[in-house]
Order: sequence, then C-alpha cells, then structure tokens
Amino acid sequence: MINIRTRLTYQFAILVTLILLFFSLGVYFFSKLYLEKRFYKRLQDRAITTTTLLFDLQQTDSTVLRMIESAEKKLLLNESISVYNERTKEILFSTNPANTQFHEQFIPRLDSTIQTLYLHHDDYQLVAIRLTGGNSSNWVIASGIDEVGQEALADLKKILLIMILAAILLLGMSGWLFAGRALAPMSGIIRQVNTIFPANVAKRVTHANRSDEIGLLVATFNQLLDRIEQALNTQKMFIANVSHELKNPLTKINSQIDVALIQKRDPDAYERTLRSLQEDTRTLTQLTNALLELANSSIQPQAMKFEPVRMDELLWETKTQLQAWHDDYIIQLTFTDFPDDEDALITLGNRAALQVLLMNLIDNACKFSPAQTANVDFRADYQTISITVFNRGPQIADTDLANIFQPFFRGDSTAQSSKGHGVGLAVVAQVAQLHNGRVTVQSTPNGTTFTLELANKQQF
Repeated sequence: MINIRTRLTYQFAILVTLILLFFSLGVYFFSKLYLEKRFYKRLQDRAITTTTLLFDLQQTDSTVLRMIESAEKKLLLNESISVYNERTKEILFSTNPANTQFHEQFIPRLDSTIQTLYLHHDDYQLVAIRLTGGNSSNWVIASGIDEVGQEALADLKKILLIMILAAILLLGMSGWLFAGRALAPMSGIIRQVNTIFPANVAKRVTHANRSDEIGLLVATFNQLLDRIEQALNTQKMFIANVSHELKNPLTKINSQIDVALIQKRDPDAYERTLRSLQEDTRTLTQLTNALLELANSSIQPQAMKFEPVRMDELLWETKTQLQAWHDDYIIQLTFTDFPDDEDALITLGNRAALQVLLMNLIDNACKFSPAQTANVDFRADYQTISITVFNRGPQIADTDLANIFQPFFRGDSTAQSSKGHGVGLAVVAQVAQLHNGRVTVQSTPNGTTFTLELANKQQF
C-alpha cells in the first residue's frame, strides 16, 4: 500500500505536470501560428513588391529581376514568385522558371471570389493574391520555406521539454517536502494516541490549530475517547454491581446450605430453609432476566424486527398483564387529545421491546408509590406519541436524576424503599434510543413523572 505522503506527492506532481504540459503546448501552438502568420506576411510583401516592379514599371528584363532580388537583402529559402493570367491560362512571369510546375499544381485551387489565398504544402507556405485591372485578371503566387521559423520552433520545443523535465524533478522534491510538512501533525497525533492506554484513558489528544481540518479530526477523536471512557466506566460499574448483586444471594444460599448440613433437623426447619432458598433463587432469576433484557435492548436496531405497533392497544395489554401479576397495583389510564386518524396511534418498532419498556415504567411507578398507584396519560397528534407515567413516590434528588438511567444505579431513597437491581430504567432508555425516541424524568415533592415520546407512523 502506498502511504499518504507518497500518494500526495504523485498527485501533486502529476497535476502540476499536466498544467505545465498544457501551458507548453499552448506556447508552442501559438508560437507556430505567429511564425506562420509572420512568414505569410513576408511572402505577401515580396509578392506585392514583385508586382509593383513588374506592372508599374512595365519591364520584364534583367534590370527588373535585379531590382526584385535587391528589394530585400535576405532571400527566403526556395523562394519562388509567379504571375498567372486567368484569361490566357498561362504563367506570365516567374522568378524561378525551373520551379513553375510547383505553382501550376495550385492553379485549380484558385478561387476568383477570394482576394488572398493562404496554402500550406509540406514545408512550403504559399500565398496567392488576385490582382484586377483593365481587362485582365492576374494572380501573384509566392512560396517559400520558413527556415528561420522552423529552427525557432525546434529550439522552443527543446527548451520546453528541458524545462518540463526539470519542473517534474523539482515538483517531486517540493511535493515530498510539502506533503511531509502537511502530514507532520498526523504523526504527532499517532504518537499521542499510542500513549493512551486503558490505565490513562482520560488523556486526550492535543493539536495547536483547533479550527483546521486536523483540529476538527482531533476534536472528533477526543469525543470518541470521551464515549470510550464513559463506556469503560459503565463497564466497571456494571461488573462491580453485578458482582455485588450476585454475591449476596449466592453467599446467603451457601450459608443456609452449610447450616442445614451441620446437623439433622426437623421437617419444619428444612421447609423454612427451602423457602428461604426459593426466595434467594427467585431473586437470582429476576436479576438474570433483567440482565437479559438489558442485553437485548443494547443490540443494533437492524437486528430487531420492526413493525407497525398501535401504542394505545399495547398500553392496555401492559396494564392487564401487570395487574394480573400484581393484584395490588392500581393503574389509571387517561387518553387525552385522542386523534381521529388511526395512523397517529401507530409507531414503527419492536412490539416485545416496547412492551418491556412500558412494563418497566409502570411497574417502577407502582413499586415506588406508597399507594402502589400509577397514573398513565396517553396523547397523540400527527407527529408524536407521548406517554406520561406519574406516581406520588418520594422525590428523586437532582444529583440522582443525572444517573437514573445508568445500569444498576439506585438512589438512596429508592434503595431503601423497595427491592430491585437498578436495571429497569436502563432498559427503558436503551429501548427508547433504539426506536429514535426520548424518555425524560422530572421529580418534585408532589411526585415523579416519566415522559416517553415516540414518532408516529406518519413521520417514517
């Protein structure tokens, strides 16, 4: 695999090389056009000079030829000028009689509607000018090879190639250096991350410039470390609480068995021991079931089967089931702002998980209420389904409200007033999060209110 520094160097060098090639091709192309245009202008000037001496002076003897040759000190390579008459279809004059056949091949391409014609044939450039006067119409044809221009283009090509090769070398070196400087903060970040271990997970990555892209990356990485630290602390607390919750009933069971085996006892004593063991076993079973519910609520949403669930019907089923298990529970349901549209009562979710959520909320409210009463208010509109569970239990301290949804957390007031493991509300928070919902709590001296909000079917 090619590292980022090498890849950036390649990309930088290739990009700038392409730009240089484009620029060099542009310089070469426009230089060629300029040289051709300049040479055509010289041919045109030579042709005009020739026709002036030929027709204005009305001479075609050697004196005229010597004047034409002396009109410009530097003759053009393979220069040839001819005068062609359209009426007689013959060449009247030529500065190079031996080369008249070369001009004759272009005569069919002459167009009387065009005043000046520019042609290119191999290394030759040719210009034809139509002259009209009196009863005759003549064409002046001048041709030659731009040796100076071709040499200039060849030299320009060599210069551009050498400059491009030198630029590629410099680009590779500078690109490697600049890529190294740009990625230097990443090397520092890697070194800092390698020093972070579970023993010092509170350590964070630092970067001088917090507003650039690397600074934003460091901020995101530190947020990830915050979540990892929180998860590790939760795991430590989870292990400690589970160990404590399991240790007490297991120790009690083991002690009762040891006492029962010390000496033989009457059947009533064994019966009392078995009933105590049964109660401790039931406690372990409840704890195991709570842990399973917490584990199931922590799985990914895509692993759960979601379907349309009518929440008012599920609330009635939960009330019936809880009262069947606890005949001393009083659950009062109130349906406020009941919508006419049935779809407003439906949410997309896992029915079993949502029922566990409602059972934990209502059971928690009844368990911590002196009268074992829970007041449940159901509201629904075209966006949100809201379920409020209220009980007149003891007020929860503000310091405990921040941790009330943590697994195995129990406040001082609740720990003393009722048995439990502190898992139910953690399950409620997990299930609500999996359904993109929200659960909040408010506690006053008059009682505690839990509010669950879920999006209805129309919002999906």
